[in-house]
Amino acid sequence: MHEEKQCLEGEIMKLDSIHIAGYKSIKNLDVTLHDLNIMIGANGAGKTNFLSIFHLLNQMVEGRLQFAVAKAGGIRSLLHYGPKTTNKIEIDLRFGENEYSCSWEVAEDESLLFRQEAATFSDQRQDHTPYPGILGSGHRETKLNTYAKSSGSSVSRSVLESMKSWRVYHFHDTSNESPMKATEQINDNRYFRQDAANLAPFLYYLQHVHEKNYNDIRDMVRLVFPIFDDFILRTLPENNNLIKLEWKEKNRDYPFLAHHLSDGTLRFICLATLLCQPNPPQIIIIDEPELGLHPSTLQILAALIGSASIQSQIILSTQSVSLLNLFEPEDILVVDRHNGETTIKRLAPDDLLDWLTDYSLGELWEMNILGGKNSS
Repeated sequence: MHEEKQCLEGEIMKLDSIHIAGYKSIKNLDVTLHDLNIMIGANGAGKTNFLSIFHLLNQMVEGRLQFAVAKAGGIRSLLHYGPKTTNKIEIDLRFGENEYSCSWEVAEDESLLFRQEAATFSDQRQDHTPYPGILGSGHRETKLNTYAKSSGSSVSRSVLESMKSWRVYHFHDTSNESPMKATEQINDNRYFRQDAANLAPFLYYLQHVHEKNYNDIRDMVRLVFPIFDDFILRTLPENNNLIKLEWKEKNRDYPFLAHHLSDGTLRFICLATLLCQPNPPQIIIIDEPELGLHPSTLQILAALIGSASIQSQIILSTQSVSLLNLFEPEDILVVDRHNGETTIKRLAPDDLLDWLTDYSLGELWEMNILGGKNSS
């Protein structure tokens, strides 16, 4: 039997490619992923559908697949044009020589059922040597958790740990009822939540345990908000288990609350915290990070994204021409929708050499030279 390869502790298990079939607007799609992946496309092209599969897989390895599917409207609503057109959803992930695959179908009680699930090592696929990488069929929650505990299942273990760290981040809600402005439990700091609901506890943790990362975040905020001095991170006098976000201006000691920050500044604080954290997810997915940011902030944001891509794979969607201009052609994934089917292609720099002598990437996008402007 071939010996499996396992990622060393702390090593990034890079996702090289993903295959999706039968899911929402995605009929059949293969996408090769790099360290940095910037998605552009028209509204309705399928960017959100593509990103949502990462959230669904994360919920799957947390044992909440049935709940997540029900919350999304049920397995029938996830099938490409419904069960009369599509009878299963297929997903295949390639992590170097490791592969995870599964397919889902509608069970008799209308819930999701695993038609097949496997975690394999590529050499076994090439020479067809029997290998206990088939995790089974007919179950309703992943068996990765069970197989990962076995001594000979390093592939399952590595795949499981990678997907558990995946997060799809949305910092859109900055209303007065936003979780990031609320009073939170100080011990909610194990990871940075997708909606920044634990912003204050997480910053408090970084300030006390990872001072360098905390200082980097503070300094980034000072760059985009010049009157900002520092966060005030303290427990509530009446309850030491609770904390809320406070901050102060330069040369002032008056404590302001998160409600006193502009929406754009608060969102940038969340982005800086996400991208400067010491132990980031192996894949960071961000939906429209430019929302509400001042144009002058985008260059700083792009630098943070580029730096973070050294530790994590970054996948983000954007509608910003200005942000697009700050990346390279090979970073760009163009999302289109033709005849109701989502397609994704990566730009080929050689194909754009003549165009880029006279135009920026953003201008080419606006001119529809790149695609990603219209859906049909």
